[in-house]
Amino acid sequence: MTSADSTPQPMFERMKRAAMCDVDTYEEVEADTTATGQAGAVVALVAVAQGIGAAGSGVTGIVGGMVIALLSWLIWSGVTYLVGDKLLGGTATWGELLRTLGFAQSPGVLGIFAILPVVGGLFTFAIPIWILVTGIIAIRQALDFSTGKAVLTAILGWMALVIPTAILAGLVASQATS
Repeated sequence: MTSADSTPQPMFERMKRAAMCDVDTYEEVEADTTATGQAGAVVALVAVAQGIGAAGSGVTGIVGGMVIALLSWLIWSGVTYLVGDKLLGGTATWGELLRTLGFAQSPGVLGIFAILPVVGGLFTFAIPIWILVTGIIAIRQALDFSTGKAVLTAILGWMALVIPTAILAGLVASQATS
């Protein structure tokens, strides 16, 4: 939703709070139908940061990574909606999951630090785990059910995402080398 003074919260403030696993932030973006664009911007920003952190991705790699990230976000949100709402009895809309799962990717902006020698590997290892945790919180809050069901939903949604993402990555990689 919005803050107490009825003004929308700035995207970067929401990102920080989402990365800190603030449940109220997930409830806020779930209810704020105007935050879908912000959630998409978070996904795109994370893709750019991770592309830069991958050192040598170049513009084509970053643009391709952004396309894959946005498509993956849409697919994962859709699959999560189907699994969580239709199969496991949660209560959410696809839009609510788009918003919460978009903001759940906020820790990914730190992927830019993967470019650093010595400590870069730590970022590469820790960020996906952090995003998994924020993703489970996002799913739990959006679907209004237990953490166990959120974990199950995340696993099933992730499994359905791996195959299309791998196909898209292969297509983008083949286009980049052509």
